[in-house]
Order: sequence, then structure tokens, then C-alpha cells
Amino acid sequence: MLQKCLTTTDGVNWIKIGDTDKGGKYINSTKEKIIPEGVSKSRLVHAGDFLLTNSMSFGRPYILNIDGCIHDGWLVLCNYQNAYNQDFLYYMLSSKFAYNQFCGVVSGAVVKNLNSDKVAASLFPLPPLMEQARIVKAIKNVNPLITSYDTVESSLEEMQKMFPERLKKSILQEAVMGRLIPQDENDEPASVLLERIRDEKQRLIAEGKLKKDKHESIIYRRDNSHYEKLGNIEQCIDDELPFTIPENWNWIRLGTLYNHNTGKALNQTNKEGTLLDYITTSNLYWNRFELSSVKQMYFKESEIDKCTVTKGDLLVCEGGDIGRAAIWNYDYDMCIQNHIHKLRAYIKVCTEYYYYLFFLYKEAGWIGGKGIGIQGLSSNALHNILFPLPPIKEQYRIVKKIDSLLTPLNNL
Repeated sequence: MLQKCLTTTDGVNWIKIGDTDKGGKYINSTKEKIIPEGVSKSRLVHAGDFLLTNSMSFGRPYILNIDGCIHDGWLVLCNYQNAYNQDFLYYMLSSKFAYNQFCGVVSGAVVKNLNSDKVAASLFPLPPLMEQARIVKAIKNVNPLITSYDTVESSLEEMQKMFPERLKKSILQEAVMGRLIPQDENDEPASVLLERIRDEKQRLIAEGKLKKDKHESIIYRRDNSHYEKLGNIEQCIDDELPFTIPENWNWIRLGTLYNHNTGKALNQTNKEGTLLDYITTSNLYWNRFELSSVKQMYFKESEIDKCTVTKGDLLVCEGGDIGRAAIWNYDYDMCIQNHIHKLRAYIKVCTEYYYYLFFLYKEAGWIGGKGIGIQGLSSNALHNILFPLPPIKEQYRIVKKIDSLLTPLNNL
């Protein structure tokens, strides 16, 4: 008997759960061996025997194609050939009928265990052997269809799981390309809005509240192409643009619209100033903040204004999940650490629209990724992101439409 069990010269097959394949029917080989002397402390099993798992995923059957030894994690069914066709027995033990019976007799509060007495006491049908063979033939005929249906069902489940996110991305893509809602010819063009932004920046420069940008970006159309002028340098930027936009929209660099800066770098040894709450990227999530673990550090009087966010500011992660964004909609102010960008528009715009832009750009891999991507998100990189600028009224209509379409998806 022992000689039959020796499949190689280096020992006896030691059959373990790890030797099975997911969804497999047979055990064909083992990863480990035991010395012949160890057989007396184990149990011999032979090709053709059934092994049933007796804990965790209990009752799962496998047919042996090898001889070997097992430990107490298995139950053995053997000498069944006079009563059962091997394939029929496999299908029966794999059925929900068998599993439900085993579920009714397993023991254990946490880890469920199935023992040989409980398996022996289970009730199973016993058709004539010839009928078993016909049943097996019928099952094998329909198995390809079952496999095909399983594949289709799995694909359908995956599609259903991915559908909300894919639809959300599609909705946002249509929105920022100006195709989600119709344009209104009565809207003030984005070019006029852009002029108001530049006028406001000039006012702030004249008051000494803003430094003059010697290389201010001016983007315009000419000959069906887009050009950008930076100081005395002019170049075509068509290759940088990720999509087309309507005629009454403009492309802008984000720094044209938003004044932005990061907060204060953490310095535990600095005890100067006022001890204030501050948030990091670990508090900033998509469209929300988690403020249960807000920390504190000292801020000098000269640092507070720069590092303080107020209601309506758009905050964007520089580190961590680069580009993750949320709007600070609280009625109180908060300080920020240096890995968060604070964006505050020079004139009133629809901040929710730009939040959605960050979400789409992140999903598309254009922030912290490839494509037109920004590798990381330094202040300079943030400043130079190309964003579409719709008319101000259209910004609000777009957000209203997005919200009406996404609310049902978010509830799925």
C-alpha cells in the first residue's frame, strides 16, 4: 500500500488545500512531500477517492488523480464505485442540495466544521447507475451554456457596478465640453468675463495687494487654432488642449482665474504666534472634509491670512491623492498645511463648476497622471492647468444640470 503511495523518490505526496485550483475538480499534484515514516501518523488516500473540505468552505469536493497522505482538514469518500458514477457523485456533492444539508449539521460558533459522521448521516438520492450516466451526459451537454451564462452574468454584474462611475464621468465630460446643455446666445461671452477678471487683477496690483505677472497668459483663437502669448513669446497650444469647447467659451490657465497658495509647513519646534486648528490632506476628501481629527500648530500673525481658508474657497491636495478637491462651505475659517492649495477666484464664479473640473481631470489622468498630465501638483503646475471658461450664467446652469443627473447615481 505504501509503495503505491510513493509517486516520486523524494517522499510521499502531502495533500493540502493549497494544492487545489480555484473552481477545480481534480487534485493532480502536491507542493510538499512527507517522509515514508510519516505515513503512520497520517492517512493514505488513493487516486479516484473524493476529498471534502471540512472547515471554512466546508463540503467542497475534489477528485484525486494521485495517491498521497492527508491531514485532518480533509474528509475522504472512497469505495463508492458500486453505488455511484464518479462524475454524478461530484455533481451531487457540488450542488446546493448537498451544501444546504451540510450547513444544517456543521458545528462551531466561528469556524464551521464538518465531520465524517455528519456527512455519513446526510441523505442523498441513489438513481440506477445507468440513469446516473445519462444524467452526467445531460449535464455535460449543458455545461458550456452554463459557463457562457456565468460569463455573461459576471460581465453584467461588473457593468452594473461600474455603470454609475462611468456615467458620472461621461456626464462631466459632456458638461465641460459644452454639450450637456444648450448655449444661450443672450449670455455674456466668456471673453467679457475674462476682461472683468483682468480688470480686477489690475485693481489689486494698483493697490499693492497683488504682484504683477510679467508673463501673464493670454489665450486666443486665430486661423482655427489656439495661441498663447506669454510676455513677448507667442506659440500655438493646440496640442495641449484636451478637448474642444464652444465658440463663446475661452481657454484659460487656472492662475488667470484663481489666486492660490499653499498653507504652512509643519514645524513642531516653532512655538511663536497663536495656536490654531489646521487641516491636512488627510482631512480633505472629494467634496467633503473629515474634521474629527483636526490638529493644531502655531501661526504667526503674518502667516494667518495666507494660511486661512474661508467659506467658498476651493481646496486642492498637492500631496497624497494629488488633485483631490473640495469646497470649504463652513461658516468658520480654518488654517491649512502646506500640502493643500487654497484657491480663491479674483471675481465671483461658480466654484462648483471648477470642483467638477478637478474631479474630471483627476479621473481622466490629467492631474498626477499622463496625457496632458501634471506630474504632481506644485504651485506652478496648478497655475498652468488649462481649464475651459464658460460664460458665468452657463457655469451655474451646467452645475444645476450636473447635480440633477448625479443625485440619482449617488443614491445607487
